[in-house]
Amino acid sequence: MAIAVLGSLWRAAIPGVGYWLSANAAAIVALLAFALQGHAHASQWLTLVASNVLMAASLLLVLEGCLRFLGRRTRPWPAYLGLVAVLFGISYWTFAAPNFNARVAVVSAYHASLCVALAVLMLRGRPSNRPRYSYYFVAGAALLLVAAHTARGFMYGLGWMTQASLLQVSPSNVLFLALGILASPCLSIGVVMLAHDRLAERLERLANIDDLTGALSRRAFLAAGDALLDASRRSRSPLAMAIIDIDSFKAVNDKHGHATGDQVLSHFATFIARNLRTGDVFGRLGGEEFGVLCPATSAAEAVSLLDRLRARLAATAPHERPCGLRYTFSVGVDRLRGDESLAQLMARADGALYAAKASGRDRVMTA
Repeated sequence: MAIAVLGSLWRAAIPGVGYWLSANAAAIVALLAFALQGHAHASQWLTLVASNVLMAASLLLVLEGCLRFLGRRTRPWPAYLGLVAVLFGISYWTFAAPNFNARVAVVSAYHASLCVALAVLMLRGRPSNRPRYSYYFVAGAALLLVAAHTARGFMYGLGWMTQASLLQVSPSNVLFLALGILASPCLSIGVVMLAHDRLAERLERLANIDDLTGALSRRAFLAAGDALLDASRRSRSPLAMAIIDIDSFKAVNDKHGHATGDQVLSHFATFIARNLRTGDVFGRLGGEEFGVLCPATSAAEAVSLLDRLRARLAATAPHERPCGLRYTFSVGVDRLRGDESLAQLMARADGALYAAKASGRDRVMTA
């Protein structure tokens, strides 16, 4: 089932999905090999060595997928060395000195260590802007496997339990197998949840972020504005708004082409976003028009802030500008008054912007 769901996400190019698909495929082959134990024509190389190594590799692939999902490029080389150690350990205690308990101990130790790494990765690597649930779900499933494999490894490694085959019936063995049966599919469900969270993140970004400039979309900017208006009224703190327009932008498109115009928009948005204060909200209202919301800021303070940005852009070296073009911007500013709506505040700031344009452009004016 996990393969079917993850396969449907393959074309979405979500990092890690390929590893998770491979992990589930390896687990299926390993379980089929395990099931052949006791069959007259089944080799122990298949039913014991290959099956155990494939199951261990399956968990390693889950870890690799989670690393890629979180943007980590380094490989867990100690885990690969551990997999080689598992191969030699299983082979030795199967053919050279047959010992079921030793095989269980080495496999359980390896699984437990990988699950610890996976749980730590999920808890520490979770993006702060994403919901916690799917990350905690994977970490919880990994920790459940840690508990099961640690207990199993100690009990068999110290000789507190003895048996001759994996499927030998005993209360403790049934318990450990049940934990494995429950926790492993939970891990698969968890990575499917992670993949769907990444899809949700992409959809949210498409809805809230302007693709060209990286600024908030108009809808997201207005939503942030309504929230800031409510907060300003509750705290009785000032709120300023600036509407910014790139001067003579149509001439840039007509003379240099729309590709250059797009570069100017992107450069301008990046410049403004980098030079605003923490807490200020920046969005694209449409075309070459942008908005800035400045909480806990008076109109005079907002004018001072935007005028500094205007002067800083004018002082930018030609090689730092798109195609070396010099461009300017005009700004209209006003503050929140009484119980007015965001639309009323925007209308006055927009009126100030038109006044700035009419006064010769490349300036900041208040309503």
